Amino acid sequence: MSAQIESRSFVGGESSLSHYLKGIRRLPMLEPQDEYMLAKRWREHDDRDAVHKLVTSHLRLVAKIAMGYRGYGLPISEVISEGNVGLMQAVKRFEPEKGFRLATYAMWWIKAAIQEYILRSWSLVKMGTTANQKKLFFNLRKAKSKISILQEGDMRPEKVKIIARRLGVTETDVIYMNRRLGGDASLNMPIRDDEDSGEWQDWLVDERENQETTLAESEEFDNRRKALAAALFALSCAGVEPSAYVNRDIRRNEVLMLDGKIMDYRKQLGLQPRPSSWLIQQMHGGPVVQPPPRRAGTACADACDLADYICHAQEDICRIADELGDDDWARAKCDSAKASCTEAKKRCTDCATPKPSIQ
Repeated sequence: MSAQIESRSFVGGESSLSHYLKGIRRLPMLEPQDEYMLAKRWREHDDRDAVHKLVTSHLRLVAKIAMGYRGYGLPISEVISEGNVGLMQAVKRFEPEKGFRLATYAMWWIKAAIQEYILRSWSLVKMGTTANQKKLFFNLRKAKSKISILQEGDMRPEKVKIIARRLGVTETDVIYMNRRLGGDASLNMPIRDDEDSGEWQDWLVDERENQETTLAESEEFDNRRKALAAALFALSCAGVEPSAYVNRDIRRNEVLMLDGKIMDYRKQLGLQPRPSSWLIQQMHGGPVVQPPPRRAGTACADACDLADYICHAQEDICRIADELGDDDWARAKCDSAKASCTEAKKRCTDCATPKPSIQ
């Protein structure tokens, strides 16, 4: 044979593709009896010349089927090459005794090979892993055109229902595949055409702490742990029981938590936060400063409940201060809490006292 056609692949490009198509048109078609005998020779005697004739005589069938997939934006030469692979798989499994022509059997193998190539090349993210997804990928555009959907983007819910019913798939699958048909989009693409618009990835926010912060906190924790271990060792060497210092820190943390609750209750009651020195002055007869005006609309029951919460927290703080003994810091917190309790009770009393009516 003068014209030897490579059935697996060929060099891309318009000129080489045209040359390939002209070459396969000159190849002879097989009569049914000739095709049957060649297939028998291949299956029974592994005749390479027979399988070569079977393949080359059906190359134009591959080209015809491949031309139907030109709308997917892939090189048609590559599509034809993948179809040729499917043809060779069909020839390998063809059983002429069943009475069918090779073209009828090979058509399905050719389409399957081409569709697999398109799905593999369409996106970096694997798609078409189920039968419904493959059906949607290759039929969704046709279904959209039949109901006059021309715009890109998400479809209206009623249109989604129509397509899902016609194709026998779920509405979720239709929405998912419609979005995937738009192809991959890079996060490095600019948001607008102007240079200062930034990229899409600039709008992605990771709510977790960044690596630098996490590393810094981890190193700080390790340093504190080492310093604490060294301090406890030094105390042990000096004959001092370390648990006394550890317990003091725990009790101080309890005071801080209770003090924070008092601050929250003060805000709910409409009282402005006061520095400890101001509160201590009020307790020890310092210059009297008028408290801020009562918040309008505060119910008396709520005000008195908040006052009770503050006073209960104050009792706990003072009890811890008594347990710590000569701890000036804890004692100052106790005095500050007492001042907050006194101020909260006054707010409760003022709210409950009826105001004289103006005639």
